[in-house]
Formats: sequence, structure tokens, C-alpha cells
Amino acid sequence: MTTRSMFSAHIGYRFRELPFEERFEAAAAVGFDAIEHPYLETFEPAIIRGLLEKHRLRFAQLSCAFGDLAKGEKGLAALPGRQSEFRAAFDNALEFALTADAPYLHPMAGIPPSDADAESVYFENLHYAIQGTAGTPVKILIEAISERSVPGYALSTLEQARHVQDVFGPGNLLLLLDTFHASATAIDPARWIAANAYRIGHVHIADYPGRQEPGTGTIDFEPVLSALKAHGFQGAVGFEFTPSANTAESLTFLAAWRARSETRRRA
Repeated sequence: MTTRSMFSAHIGYRFRELPFEERFEAAAAVGFDAIEHPYLETFEPAIIRGLLEKHRLRFAQLSCAFGDLAKGEKGLAALPGRQSEFRAAFDNALEFALTADAPYLHPMAGIPPSDADAESVYFENLHYAIQGTAGTPVKILIEAISERSVPGYALSTLEQARHVQDVFGPGNLLLLLDTFHASATAIDPARWIAANAYRIGHVHIADYPGRQEPGTGTIDFEPVLSALKAHGFQGAVGFEFTPSANTAESLTFLAAWRARSETRRRA
């Protein structure tokens, strides 16, 4: 029996040369199993579910509770005084995730004021989110986003993310490992996976330092794939890089990665 991780196309980055609804078909055509996109709540979830079913795709994960994107906000979960706004946004996203069959919701932590008690607010909001998903197939996902990308982000290192997860438990909350953000904080992604595989629900792939496709930077992805395979990772591997060329040219590695990720086991 062949088993492997799902490969997920971030259709906010991939296939941008196409109209939005055509990106689903394009992702399936080149061999993706799933899609993800952070800003889908303006679409009818039933329409998204229909596109997924038509093209035999899964919805890998959904970010939520961004705040005011026009003002540069990167999330609400750690922002004092915004708890009611966070809850409303989260509830809306959970309804969307359940309709679209998304297994993970990622409440964005955001950039709190430097003098704020951000951790207690963050924990309060994560507790609300975990309580809200209890009894559903949806789990909470959190991601460490490096200072290099988002200065002042409330959750900027994998060590912080592990601490949060230890408070709530891996059964309730899982981590999104991004190879770019890990490398930006001097973490070797492959070694981190080997030591923390049970913590991971989702993986994002981007090279470092340019955050483009594999092969454009300094990350050796062979050990990353080997670590995921060795530890039986069955979640989604999402490609959240900025293409250095058009979508097709930036995905020439995909077929080899699919073959590399396959494992054989007795049925």
C-alpha cells in the first residue's frame, strides 16, 4: 500500500496568472492533493467545497482572525482589547472550515503593542478556539512567524510555539513548521522535525533567504523530506514560496518530490 504526505498548493501564491476559480483545476492537473489560501472567508464555503470535490482536492488549512489587513494587521489572537472581534472572526472561520472540510484553523497571533500583556490574551483566545473546535474534526494550528518577515509578531520562534503547545497539549493544538521561518531563526528544519515530529500538523516549504522555491537558496531539502518520511508524517506539505518565475517553471521539482515522499507498507 502506498502512503505519503499530501502536497498542498497555496493558491494565493501559486497559479496567480489564472482567475481564482481556475486555480483549483490547475493545482489538481500538476499533481497537488490539496489547496490552501488565507483569505477565503469572502467566498461562499459551499462554492469552495464544490470546487474541491469537482477536482478531488482537500482543503489543507485555513488561517483566520487577521484583523484589518489594510492597516497592516497580521492577526488578532494576541491583541488586548480585541477579544470580542477575535471571537466573531474565529466563529465565522470555524463555520467555513466545517463546510469546506478543512482540518485545521490557524488563528493569527498578530503584532501587539510592545507594552501589552500579549501572552495572557493569546492564551485566552486560544482557549476559546480550542473549546470551539471540541467535538468537531477541526484542530487548531499555530505558526511561528520570524521577525525577518513580520517584526513584532507575537509568536516568532519555534521555542515559543512549543511552549504554547505544551500548555494546551498536542491533541488540541498542533504546530505549522515553515522551513523559511525556521531557517531565519537559525533552526535546521530537518533536525527540528526529527526531534519534534509529533508536534507537527502542517509543513510549509520555502527556501532561505529569498523565500522562493526549493533550489534557490541554502536549505537542503533532502534531509527535510527524509525526516518527514522517517517519522511517518501524514499531514499536508504546503508550498508557500514566492515563485522566482511563472508557476509551471517554479514547480519543476514537484514530480520528483512526489516520488521521493512515497512509502511502501504492507496492507
